[in-house]
Amino acid sequence: MYRFLFSARWLGWLAMVIVLAAGCVGLGRWQLDRREAVVENIQRIEANYDAAPERYVPGENGFDSYDPDREWAPVTFTGTYDVANQVVVRNRPLNGQPGYEVLTPLKLDDGTAVIIDRGWLPIGNAEAGRPDEIPAPPAGEVEVTARTKPGEPAVNRGAPEGQVASIDLPALADRLDYPLQEEAYGLLALERPAAAQTPVAAPKPSIDEGPHLSYSMQWFAFGVLAFVGLGYAARQQRRSDEEQDGTAPERPTRRRRPSSEEEEDAILDAQGIR
Repeated sequence: MYRFLFSARWLGWLAMVIVLAAGCVGLGRWQLDRREAVVENIQRIEANYDAAPERYVPGENGFDSYDPDREWAPVTFTGTYDVANQVVVRNRPLNGQPGYEVLTPLKLDDGTAVIIDRGWLPIGNAEAGRPDEIPAPPAGEVEVTARTKPGEPAVNRGAPEGQVASIDLPALADRLDYPLQEEAYGLLALERPAAAQTPVAAPKPSIDEGPHLSYSMQWFAFGVLAFVGLGYAARQQRRSDEEQDGTAPERPTRRRRPSSEEEEDAILDAQGIR
């Protein structure tokens, strides 16, 4: 009945379906892995973003080391901004608008410094490729609460004077004549005293999981449908072979339903009227 399935042609179709289904399963698992990473990040955001700030303790909770579980955790530092070594990061869009992020070293009492990302500025109108104005940070000693973020990798892209292409902390450390904590930097959350004018604050990160779970289910379904399609094709092939061999079972004929006139004639005949 289904002996044709062992032919070279059908074994080839089976192999192709298996490869296709394996690819669908792989893509489904990839989407699940992406969802797992997103969920882990959401859990960090929910646990750390609005947590009570910790006071900076040298060697314990600063930016000289980085633990992924501490991403977004707020830390409060006391120090003085070094405006002379302030730079801006290029190519930082916000809500679809191109712009920059302002990075200012904060010199601490222990002799080290941390990079504080003070916020976002739009592309300027006065001079191409630069913000029109960079708001000055508070002068003198300031208390800064910043959320922990890991440094970024170096990129093979240049930048004009006073600008950088990424938040590459070792490269920023090379610009300074004092030690910089190079494993993480801080997104500004609060300054005391407050500056007269500040860049646009970084928005709270999204906690939306995205469509990864539904995409994974779709890929798994595609893998199953590949076998369903092969089974349907095999069933159609069997029917075709039976019809050609004359072994196909006879299909029951449907009785034609009499028309209304035929029904009326039958009634009249039964009553002997005609």
